[in-house]
Amino acid sequence: MSDLTTVIEVAGALSAAGGLGYAKVRAPRVFWSLAGLPVARVRFAATYRSTMDVCGLTVQPSRLRAFMVRNVARRPDVQPVPPKVRRVRGSATGMRVTLRLPAGLEPADVAAASERLRHAWGVHSVHVVETKPGFVELRMTGYDVLRRVKMPRRLPRKVTSGPLVVPVALREDGSAFVRDYTAVPHGLILGANQSGKSMYQRNLITGLAKLPVGLVGIDCKRGVEQRGYAPRLSALAVTPTEASDLLAVLVQEMEDRFDTLSAHGVSDLWDLPAKARPVPLVVLVDEVAELFLVAVKKDEERRDRMVMHLVRLAQMARAVGIYLEICGQRFGSELGKGATMLRAQLTGRVVHRVNDKQTADMGLGDIAPDAVFAATTIPPDRPGVAVAGDSSGGWSRIRTPEMSAADAVAICREYAHLTPDVPALAPFRPAVRTAPAPASPLATPRPVTE
Repeated sequence: MSDLTTVIEVAGALSAAGGLGYAKVRAPRVFWSLAGLPVARVRFAATYRSTMDVCGLTVQPSRLRAFMVRNVARRPDVQPVPPKVRRVRGSATGMRVTLRLPAGLEPADVAAASERLRHAWGVHSVHVVETKPGFVELRMTGYDVLRRVKMPRRLPRKVTSGPLVVPVALREDGSAFVRDYTAVPHGLILGANQSGKSMYQRNLITGLAKLPVGLVGIDCKRGVEQRGYAPRLSALAVTPTEASDLLAVLVQEMEDRFDTLSAHGVSDLWDLPAKARPVPLVVLVDEVAELFLVAVKKDEERRDRMVMHLVRLAQMARAVGIYLEICGQRFGSELGKGATMLRAQLTGRVVHRVNDKQTADMGLGDIAPDAVFAATTIPPDRPGVAVAGDSSGGWSRIRTPEMSAADAVAICREYAHLTPDVPALAPFRPAVRTAPAPASPLATPRPVTE
């Protein structure tokens, strides 16, 4: 009987070990919650002071503290002071620790030691975020969250509090990357073929489709990318000629909205009364180079007119609720006059895998120079991975979850009833194709008679 009990206990232990090994590869969230997080918390608590000391993140105590230690606590040695741990929280992807920095340390000091902290505590990555003056948050991830992207089920209320906030991708620290048009009105998406630009656009469009916003598509590849979203689009242009006419209408719409703001004595669309507020518009331009490049000289006038309209929209349209989302493979001065001026107005930058360093410089060099190298080292076997930055100089790696074109089209059809009626854009409203009804398996074909 004792031998049978021993066999059962050994078999149970081996099964548990095998289950954890399988979970580590196939279900990293489960493995981290069951084994990784408890081990990481114990290791963090046991080695925190010594790790801070060897990483140079301690400071000498103040004279008052040293006096109290020697004369009240009766300890002859005065230890250096590390940052004080205020809060430790576990999550499905890692662990977050809030630290109170002592006098003499700044967030940059902790960020410089993030790689050493990662190895000391045995986690996948450590990111340092300043939450408020004197406080930083260590965002640790227990595994590579970008290998299999799974968006958080719930987002913090402060992240989704804006009227036009769309979760698009997952950051490498486990948090959601959101596109907030009230904070970053215009964006630029760059990347080579098969780098994940289309996946990013699908997640963006399907997120916007669920909001009370008008979507305007410009796809000069005859609409092969955006025509499927027609049920949710208020306007669509599929040729350079149509794009030129549509941009002219958008500029006129912008000027009419400025008249509305002036009549109400406000300077922003969101300050208008709800009844008088026009619907926000997001203009999605796919492959912007098609608007700049011309084959014959007679098309140059149309090109210059389109570029001028885009620049005007980028400079002024934010206040009236018209936002630009520009996508392309390259976007530099070689496209022609006005390209650099337009790029300077596109605050949000997302750069996927690129073929050369110059393209990464176009997207990130003027706002986050440190991110250029990260964009050039994205492996080709990870489509959807990108580097996102903004004018604040901050940047992070992100990856969009997989979404098929059929799923994106289905979501646009589901929320087609939210498509606003914008009279100025009525001539450009795309025709919606109804899906053909499936043939009945019982139907028999009729013979053809001549």
